[in-house]
Amino acid sequence: MHDRFHTLFATGAFGALLLTTSALAAPPVASSQQAASGKKAAVKASAAKTPAPQTTTPIAGILDGSNGETVNVHGHHAADGTGAKYMNKIVYLGPLGNRDTLDTPYSVMGVPHDVVVNQQIRNINDMAEYLPSVQLEIRGDPNTSRPQSRGFEADVVANSRLDGLNVVSTTPYPAEWVDNLQVLNGLAGAMYGPQNPAGVFEYTLKRPTDRRTERLSVGVDSIGTPTVNGDISGRVGKNGWFGYRLNMLHANGTAYTQGSWIRREMVSADFDIHLDDKTVIELDASHYTYVERGMAPGFNMGSGVTQLPEAPDLGKTRLGPDWAGFNMETNTFLAKIKHQINNDWSFTLGGLYQDAMRQAFSATDTLTNNTGSITQAVNAATSANDFRVGSNMAYINGRVHTGPLQHDLVIGTNGYMMGNYNPTKGSSVTSASSASGCNIYSDCSFSGKQPYYSGHYKSAEIFTQSMILGDTMRINKHWSIMGTLAWSWISQHNYLNPLTSKNNPKPKSYDAAFSPTVSLMYKPTDNQSFYFTYGRAIQPGQGAASNSSVTNSTQLLDASRSEEYEVGYKLRYKKFSFNVDGFRITSPYAYYLITGKTSAGANLYTYTYAGTQRNYGVEAQLSGEILPNLSALAGVTWIDSQVVNSPLGNKEAVGVAPIQANLLLDYRLPASLGPIASRAAFNANVHYVGSRAANIQNNIFTGSYTTLDLGARYAFHVANFPWVARFGVSNATNERYWASVYAGPGANTNGASASSLYAGLPRIYHFTLSMEF
Repeated sequence: MHDRFHTLFATGAFGALLLTTSALAAPPVASSQQAASGKKAAVKASAAKTPAPQTTTPIAGILDGSNGETVNVHGHHAADGTGAKYMNKIVYLGPLGNRDTLDTPYSVMGVPHDVVVNQQIRNINDMAEYLPSVQLEIRGDPNTSRPQSRGFEADVVANSRLDGLNVVSTTPYPAEWVDNLQVLNGLAGAMYGPQNPAGVFEYTLKRPTDRRTERLSVGVDSIGTPTVNGDISGRVGKNGWFGYRLNMLHANGTAYTQGSWIRREMVSADFDIHLDDKTVIELDASHYTYVERGMAPGFNMGSGVTQLPEAPDLGKTRLGPDWAGFNMETNTFLAKIKHQINNDWSFTLGGLYQDAMRQAFSATDTLTNNTGSITQAVNAATSANDFRVGSNMAYINGRVHTGPLQHDLVIGTNGYMMGNYNPTKGSSVTSASSASGCNIYSDCSFSGKQPYYSGHYKSAEIFTQSMILGDTMRINKHWSIMGTLAWSWISQHNYLNPLTSKNNPKPKSYDAAFSPTVSLMYKPTDNQSFYFTYGRAIQPGQGAASNSSVTNSTQLLDASRSEEYEVGYKLRYKKFSFNVDGFRITSPYAYYLITGKTSAGANLYTYTYAGTQRNYGVEAQLSGEILPNLSALAGVTWIDSQVVNSPLGNKEAVGVAPIQANLLLDYRLPASLGPIASRAAFNANVHYVGSRAANIQNNIFTGSYTTLDLGARYAFHVANFPWVARFGVSNATNERYWASVYAGPGANTNGASASSLYAGLPRIYHFTLSMEF
C-alpha cells in the first residue's frame, strides 16, 4: 500500500514541478482582483508602525493574512473588537487557500474575532452557539465536546483543523488562543481526505501583528474565577523580518456552583520568519492545562425512564463530588513554510504534532425514573486517556490560461496519523444512590474518594493520506466550474488490552479510495452568486465497543461513503452578507443489533451498518452591519434528519434539532450623542434549539429551549491607548434545559433505550477589562 502511495505522490510532485516550470517561463498574468488585493495590502503595510516585508498576494492568498486578525495603528483608534466587524468575507479552504465567500461553492459560516472578544468567550466550544448548523455533544464537560454539523457527528480528528492541520476535537482549548472559527458545512472529503460528513471545523491561530501591541485583559466569571490574559505581539529587525506573538493565560477559582473549582493555564508562542519578501516560515508552540472539580456530571437514561425529567438548575444544585473531575493537558507544535513564486504560483508545506492527555475521574449519574432520582458512580475508566496526532499538508497553487479560460489549479497532499492510548486497569466508586433519596433537584451526600487507573497500552491507530487535485475553471465573468478530486489511503488497527487478550482484531486498509466534488457557480453581478455542488466522500469505519455482550467487540466496520447535493445563493451588500442554501446528505448508520442470547438469557449484540442517516434541510445566515452602528450575526437551520431503512423503520436521528436559530445583535451608540455616550455599546444574543429525539426508538424527546445573553461595553483611552470594559450575563433568564443528548455506547440498539445527556449551564456573569499599552 505505501509503495503505491509513494509512487503516485512522486508522480504528482513531478507533474506539479513541470507545471511550475512552465509558469515561471511564461510572463505572469495579474487579474484585476489580484491588483486590488495587492493595493489593499500595500495600504495596510504603509499604515503599520513597523511594516512587514512587502508582498504581492499570490493565487492562494498565503501571505496576505486575510483570515486572521487585522490591527490598526496607534493613535485614537478603536479598542480591540469594538468595531463589531461581524461580516464573513474571506474563508480558508485548505488546499484552495483563502477565497472570497462569493467564489466559494459551499456553505461556510464563521465566528469572527470581534464576536469572540465582545461575547467574552472563554473556550472554543462556546463559539458553536453562534452557528445555526452546529451542535455539540458534550463529553465530560462543556469544554470537551465533540462537534456536529448538519446533524452528523464529527470524528475525533478528521473534521477539526488548526490553521489547516488536523487536531484533536475532544480536548479543551482556550478561546484566548485562536482568532476565529469557520465551519464548512457538509462533505469536504475531496479537499481534506477521509472524514465524517460533519464538515470542517477550522480554527485560525492568532499571528504576529504588523505593529507592536501589548494587551492585558483581566476579568472574572461568577461565582468567582479571576482571569488574566497577556498578549504581546510585533515585529523586529530590518523591515520587520521577525514577527512574534506571546500569549499567556491564567484563570483559577470557583466555577458556576459552590464547591466547584476550575483552573485554566495557557502559554503559546507564534513566530513569523520572513526569509525574503516572498517566503515566510511560521512556527507555533502552545501548552494548555485545564483542571476542574465538582462540576455537574453527565446523565445516562436507565430502563425506568419513559419521559425525561426537567433539567436541573446547575447553579443551585450541587451534583458532583468536589474530588471528581478532570486533569487535562494539551501540547501543540506547528510549523509551515509558505513561498510565493510569482503572482500566479505559490506553495505551502506544513506539519503539526499534538499530544492531548487527560486524567478522567468524573461522575456519571444514571436516571432511574421520570422524577429525577439518580445513582452516581465515579469512574477512573480504561477509556482513552492520551491522543497523539501528527498531521501534514503540502500544496502547490497556480493560475494558467488556456485560450479564454482561466484555471486556478491545486495539486497536493494532506493527512494525519493518530494513536490512542488507554490504561490497562481502572476502578470505580459508587458515591450516591437513589435509594438514599439522591435527586437531580437537591444536593446529594457524596461518599468515597478519587479512584485511580494504572498501566498504559496503545488501543488504536489510524493513518490517512490523500492526494488532492483541483481546478477552478473560470469560463467568463459570470460562469465558473470547480472540481476537486482526492485519492486516499487509509490504515486502521485496534488493539486489545494486553492484560485480557492478545488476539487483536484484524486491521482495515484501503488504497486510493476516490472522493470527488464538482461545483457550478454563476455570478449575475459582482456582489451575488448562485452555486450547485455535488460530492462524495469516504470515511473510516467505526469500531465496536469493548464489551463482552458485543459479538464483534473492538472490531472495525468497513469504511463507508457519504453523498451530498447542495444548492445555494450568496449576496454581499454594502457592509453585510447573506447566504442561504439547501442540502441533502446520506451516510450509512451503525447499530448494535440484537443477534442472540447468552446461556443466562441476556442479549447479545452485533455492531453493524443497519440503516442510512438521511439529512436534508435549509440553512441561512446574515453577518455584518445591517444598519449604521448595528451589527448582526444571525442564522437559522431547518433539518429533517431520519435514519431510514433500519430494523426499527424510519426514525429521527438522536440529538438532531429540527430547527436551530441564533440572533446576535450589537449596537453602538451614535456619535451624535456626544464623545462620552458614544463610547458605549450593547449586545443581545438569542439562541433557540428545537426538541430532539433522546433515543433511537423515538419514544423519549427533550424539550425545546431558548436562552438569552446580554452584554454592554464601554471604550475609552488612557494616555492615547485604547481600553475597554465589558460586562455580560449568559443565560440571563436562567433557563433550565438539556444542552446535549447523544447515543452512548450501546444506545443505538434495537432493544436498549439508553442515551447520554448533559444539562445546560445556569446564569453566569462575566466582566473583562482589556488594556493596550
